[in-house]
Amino acid sequence: MALDIVRLLELTTWRAFDVTDDGRVLAGSDESGSTQLVEIADGTCTPLTALPGAVTGRYLPGERAVVVQHDTDGNERGQLSLLRWDEPGTLPARLDDLVPLVRDPEYVHRLLDVLPGRIVYATNRRNGVDFDVVIRSVHTGEEEVVYDRGGMVLAVSTSPDSQYVAVTVPAEKSMSDQVLVVNRMPATEAEQVRELTDRATPARHIAPAWLPDAAGLVVTTDFERDRAGVALLDPRTGQRRWLVTSDAHDLIGWLSPDGSTLLVHADDDGVSRLALHDAATGDLRRVITLPADGWCANPLPTPVWSPNSRHVVLSLSAPDAPGDAVLVDVATGAARSLTGSAAQLDGHRPVRPSSHRVPTRDGEKVPCFVYAPTDPDPRLAGSAVLVIHGGPESQSVRAFSPVVQALVGQGHTVLVPNVRGSTGHGKRWYSADDGRNRLEAVADLGDLHEWLPTIGLDPGRAALWGGSYGGYMVLAGLAFQPERWAAGVDIVGISSLVTFLENTAPYRRAHREREYGSLAADADFLREASPLTRADSIAAPLFVLHGANDPRVPLSEAEQIAAAVRAKGLECELLVYGDEGHGLAKRVNRLDAYPKALNFLARHLTT
Repeated sequence: MALDIVRLLELTTWRAFDVTDDGRVLAGSDESGSTQLVEIADGTCTPLTALPGAVTGRYLPGERAVVVQHDTDGNERGQLSLLRWDEPGTLPARLDDLVPLVRDPEYVHRLLDVLPGRIVYATNRRNGVDFDVVIRSVHTGEEEVVYDRGGMVLAVSTSPDSQYVAVTVPAEKSMSDQVLVVNRMPATEAEQVRELTDRATPARHIAPAWLPDAAGLVVTTDFERDRAGVALLDPRTGQRRWLVTSDAHDLIGWLSPDGSTLLVHADDDGVSRLALHDAATGDLRRVITLPADGWCANPLPTPVWSPNSRHVVLSLSAPDAPGDAVLVDVATGAARSLTGSAAQLDGHRPVRPSSHRVPTRDGEKVPCFVYAPTDPDPRLAGSAVLVIHGGPESQSVRAFSPVVQALVGQGHTVLVPNVRGSTGHGKRWYSADDGRNRLEAVADLGDLHEWLPTIGLDPGRAALWGGSYGGYMVLAGLAFQPERWAAGVDIVGISSLVTFLENTAPYRRAHREREYGSLAADADFLREASPLTRADSIAAPLFVLHGANDPRVPLSEAEQIAAAVRAKGLECELLVYGDEGHGLAKRVNRLDAYPKALNFLARHLTT
């Protein structure tokens, strides 16, 4: 018997945030209903926080203390607090038990790095739009603004002697990043910020990390390549030397603190393959075998090295393993699950997907996972639900999804595609929907629909499900292809690219215009590509979920499409959660929303 959505949502998952030299792991557990910090050591899991909403954190190096990042009801205005073991208090700590570190509820504060006695964070408190990089002493409260040149800040890396700070910021093109080096002790003002890469270069530059002597900066980049590799940048000239590359897979590399070893992640059709390489030569040292064939990179927390470079901790999720913290012994390459989430399934075996390449109208092939039911309800056999990821610069991977497993358990066949604009399949593919090519990704949905009969599915009983940008794709599919889709579930989706850009948080607008087009130059196309513009064409019933505090896609996007669909006399249910932001982070809300959404689809896809 398949697990139903309630049982699936009640499964506890774990995420790994940090690890100490002696192998203590700072993790997140959602056993309470939202992700709270726990420490895993010697087989014991100790709850650390009990805040109202989800939190993340990092250890403060050399101290028994954790920096906690938290917000209010999903508003993404992160605040930073300190939890110390050496001070009186009870665990798990509530908000009033934490020591305020950086708090101003009007602005965003995002933890970027932890150093002995200091933290590095980004904040938009100067003007509400631009992000500055600040180094703050945890003990004295003294702060130094090390970067304030405007725009978003994506990542930082501080050199071991603290003189240099590498900063990555959005470049001119979508999915492109520029690397800057900030000199905290420059001889002249002109030497304070050096551009290592050109702003106009269409290339990603992520996961920067300094060599111990600050003579080089390791980055992951797809500069002049379709597939991302790991390179060493000269911090004076920007000259790059490739360390590890692949023509078949996108790679990501994380440098050990001692500068000797690279942990390299290869994206193998949505499965993580890990290996340790020599950081000087790029030569392979050993392959790491994970406890399950799953995923351990973004959007999960990225792997973290211990300060002494002896351990790596990572988060792992697979179709049949909800989510675990995994500890890697670097000396042996052994990877050990610390949490064992699959044991909660009580012998039930979630469905694993098959992988396909779906032909398109123009000779491309859309990567797609298919989850087929093993014992479908005869009334739902042959029905199809397409689950589209957000981003759009994201990727569907082989990870656990309670929604996918519940849909399959009901009897639907679930297709999880990586349409144009998805990452994980090279630069050409993730760039294929940029700007005025937006509707090419929507057209991919039509090609997927055309393919359904080849795998025995009924094209007359096919629905769309998606969140965030995936919600836009749901609405666009219903509006631009009304004859194809029988129903849609939109979660925090964009209904109008124009009003979305007008009303999203100001600090996000310029960042997102790189991908979608600008209000100043592309308003005509943005209007043309908006589902709201074609709402009169929608012919299918719609189910809409949204968080009232969403800073990314404002609630008004859900309200206006719901009003337009209802004006046509079509069924449209709108559920709004007052204590949520961009998505449903709290289990109590998911337990309310998702069973209703699944029942909605079952009603409209039953023979």
